[in-house]
Amino acid sequence: MSRKKKDIVLENIRIESVAAEGKAIARVDGTVLFVQFAVPGDIVDVKVTRKKKNYMEGFILRMVSPSPDRLEPFCCHFGTCGGCKWQPLPYPMQLAAKQQQVYDQLVRIGHLDVPEIQPIIPSAETIYYRNKLEFTFSKRRWIDASEDPESISPEDRCGLGFHVGRFFDKVLDIKHCWLQKDPSNAIRLFIREYALRHGLEFFDIREHTGFLRNMFIRTAESGDVMLIICFYHEDADARKALLDAVSARFPEIVSLYYVINGKPNDSIADQECILYKGQEAIYEEMEGLRFKIGPKSFYQTNAPQAYRLYSTAREFAGLTGKELVYDLYTGTGTIAQFVAGQAARVIGIEYVPEAIEDAKANALANGIDNCSFFAGDMKDILTPDFIAENGRPDVIILDPPRAGIHPDVADVILGAEPSRIVYVSCNPASQARDLAVLCTKYRITAVRPVDMFPHTHHVENVVALEHL
Repeated sequence: MSRKKKDIVLENIRIESVAAEGKAIARVDGTVLFVQFAVPGDIVDVKVTRKKKNYMEGFILRMVSPSPDRLEPFCCHFGTCGGCKWQPLPYPMQLAAKQQQVYDQLVRIGHLDVPEIQPIIPSAETIYYRNKLEFTFSKRRWIDASEDPESISPEDRCGLGFHVGRFFDKVLDIKHCWLQKDPSNAIRLFIREYALRHGLEFFDIREHTGFLRNMFIRTAESGDVMLIICFYHEDADARKALLDAVSARFPEIVSLYYVINGKPNDSIADQECILYKGQEAIYEEMEGLRFKIGPKSFYQTNAPQAYRLYSTAREFAGLTGKELVYDLYTGTGTIAQFVAGQAARVIGIEYVPEAIEDAKANALANGIDNCSFFAGDMKDILTPDFIAENGRPDVIILDPPRAGIHPDVADVILGAEPSRIVYVSCNPASQARDLAVLCTKYRITAVRPVDMFPHTHHVENVVALEHL
């Protein structure tokens, strides 16, 4: 072990286990050390980047002896791109780590009384499983340490890809992404090459100048593609030429949108999505139900695994056909319609108005007449008056954002006193916090994790509760 005042290197460190947020754990003289991109069983030299009283963080400076379990990362961008950090970790070990993560958050940290956690449901596909990706144009791409900045031309400084780690203004130019099936990579590379060949200016994230800003590619299991290209300002001739070129090259793009977004951030939630060519939506199917997905619609990004997630939620709901069900954070009404055949009536609530319009259209197209949908902020919509007007729920299913539910929403749920609650979460930490509140009147009867995002530390978790 050698130490310098500002440069601490720890030698021959054995990695012991997988930790939260995609890191691994070792212990050095009783102090916990978190290491990025490490696999249990690795023996490594670690460069310390942060040293606190109770822990340290660092990265692998030298691989002394790789773990027998370590896999060769399949992506050329591994280690620089912020995604898919668990590529060196065999998939069974990933699943075990996610199962442990759920246990830690609910039991070890959350001190909740839970039954034995059911085995995690693995993803059928571990590559090309996402149906939506966002890419960012950058005039100043991430330059690797192996490159000579002085020899890079202005064109080669442009990138189209993902933001790098903690750097808001750094974008990694992606050559091939293993997350979304064809033609996602081909579309991105074609647009990049077209833009450079025709002198279309990539966005300068720091200065807020440029023409091409970001883009979204959505793919359906049917092979249909939706493309949304966002421009910082209008240039009708350049915009039309690009949209026509990409449309002609890729007939799979059945829905082509554009957005003119001159505001400070990239979000299109408050922007007008203008249909340039094709149909207004793409569609996914599940158990004979057809779901319309517009440019702003939320739909689970791993469609086959979404079926397993929703099946678990429906199983945990224990419906008999007589219940009034509230589906909170309903999105495009997928869960609401998925359970509608086993419920008397379903009420869905969602923040995004466009998603609610899609939900209504989906229900109509699917011949479902026992679902009602409401748009608005959950804490403003779900009130005692709303429940008095629409009926007290027998079952509440909720699938909130990562931050969990607002305290006001928890109070209304507790006041409504449904017989059962099914809580679907993409963040077991915030879920555990909310469950502690709900467990003042409820007991947890079942827990089942679902892996929606292979090669990442993210995990979905479904929890069933019954009224005491």
